[in-house]
Amino acid sequence: MENEVQHARVGDVEIAYETFGSAEDPPLLLVMGLATQMLGWPDEFCSELAGRGLYVIRFDNRDIGLSTHLDQAGAPDVLQVMAGAAGAPYALADMADDTAGLLDALGLDSAHLVGASMGGMIAQLVAIRHPEKVRSLTSIMSTTGDRAVGAPAEAAMGALLAPPATDREGAIQRTVDTYRVIGSPGYAFDEAAVRERAGLSFDRRYDPAGVARQLAAILTTHDRTEHLGEIRVPTLVVHGAQDQLVDVSGGRATAAAIPGAELVVVEGMGHDLPREVWPQLIDRIGALVARVERAR
Repeated sequence: MENEVQHARVGDVEIAYETFGSAEDPPLLLVMGLATQMLGWPDEFCSELAGRGLYVIRFDNRDIGLSTHLDQAGAPDVLQVMAGAAGAPYALADMADDTAGLLDALGLDSAHLVGASMGGMIAQLVAIRHPEKVRSLTSIMSTTGDRAVGAPAEAAMGALLAPPATDREGAIQRTVDTYRVIGSPGYAFDEAAVRERAGLSFDRRYDPAGVARQLAAILTTHDRTEHLGEIRVPTLVVHGAQDQLVDVSGGRATAAAIPGAELVVVEGMGHDLPREVWPQLIDRIGALVARVERAR
């Protein structure tokens, strides 16, 4: 298993990534969400996918972790962006192009894409903008960009917009507090794991301004519903029934918009990936990939 951090130049940014498994196996690219480094795909989760005969790649999006941070762009006023009074330094489409460019940098003509939350939005846009690069699409706890679906609960929005921490312990505690609100009520809250990941993330690079730029990209992205209808690759949509940050209506709308998409609503799951859900998720992804690979 090779999982040391490597870097790839993609346009004007450098993307940090890690791989698990053999490069001879079908490639599976994992795209993470807002404010979350590649560590949001836990090592064991990636290793289990690799154990299914997949070449697993996880990476830090721009403005997070060890990838390029666009410090020169400053921190957008998120409330002004929400009100439509300010724009974003870049769009989710740019992040989708980063993702497609990473495949090019790795010498991969195409891959199976799995995206969570904002990562699901990015993966959808890769399938729309670069259809030849996507073998299958799995969109987890994401939405279409239509403001009528997938809206956050008030408490979740409050957690998202809480003031950023100013030190390591504060950053860890803010993460714990956030996941107590948006996590999965049907499963035990693994505070130790959340604290460990938050500490590792802080040590790799803590950048609230970068998170604000990512959020601005989400807030200024247009409704993708019509373009989702153009997607022709086999698609799996997974959503937690108790998701407080992206309401399950977002997942239902995503599945309805993509021709032939399969929808799996997981009872007890919120806006995270509890370990108890991993077997079901890995089985579903593995079956989708196997079906597509057999047909290639």
